[in-house]
Amino acid sequence: MSVLVGKKAPHFEATAVINGMEIVEKFSLEQYIGKKHVVFFFYPKDFTFVCPTELIAFQNRIAEFEERNVVVVGCSTDSEFSHWAWLQTEQRSGGIKGVKYPLVADLDKTISMNYDVLAGEYDYNEDDEMAFTGEPVAYRGLFLIDKQGVVRHQVVNDMPLGRSVDETLRMIDALQCFEENGEVCPADWHKGEQAMAPTHEGVSSYLSRS
Repeated sequence: MSVLVGKKAPHFEATAVINGMEIVEKFSLEQYIGKKHVVFFFYPKDFTFVCPTELIAFQNRIAEFEERNVVVVGCSTDSEFSHWAWLQTEQRSGGIKGVKYPLVADLDKTISMNYDVLAGEYDYNEDDEMAFTGEPVAYRGLFLIDKQGVVRHQVVNDMPLGRSVDETLRMIDALQCFEENGEVCPADWHKGEQAMAPTHEGVSSYLSRS
C-alpha cells in the first residue's frame, strides 16, 4: 500500500455525476487547487450495504465541510450510469437520493490503482494470459488534499469497516489549525482546544497546562 502523504495527489480526468443528476466528462480535482481543500474518498460498490451509510453520512454533514471550505468527492469502480441510477433511487430502497457531491466513475480502475486502493491487481497467469487476482473494486480509502494539491492525510479501511465523518472533520480542523496558526495538534485534539507550538518549549507549556 503506497503512502501518498506529502506527495501530489495523482491526477485524473474522468466522468462524474454531479449535483445528484448531471453527468459531466473530464471531471478533475485540479479545479480546486488554490481554492479549496478536498476530501476524496473511495468506496467499493454502488447498490451495496455499508457504502450508502457512508455516502449519506457525508451528505448529511456537508454543511460542516462547506463552512470549512472543503469539497467532498466520492469515487468507485462503477460506471457513471450506475452512479446516476443509484442517485435516483430512494434511500428507503437502498439508494442515495439526495447526495449532491460529485461521484467519479473509475470503470477502468486506473484512479483506484494510482491511489493504490484497488483490492487486487492485474498479472499474468500460468497460461501467460493477463488476469485479475483479488477483487476489482476499491477499498475504503480517504485522502485529505490541501489547496496545493498535496495529500496531507490518508486512511484505508477494509470493505466491512465504515469510516467516521467525525474523524474526517477532526483531521480537517487539525490541518487548518496548523496552516493558519503554525500550531501542531496533539492526540485527540478537537477544534477549539489548545494546540501547541512545534518546539520543545511549546510541548512543555502544553503538557504543564493539560
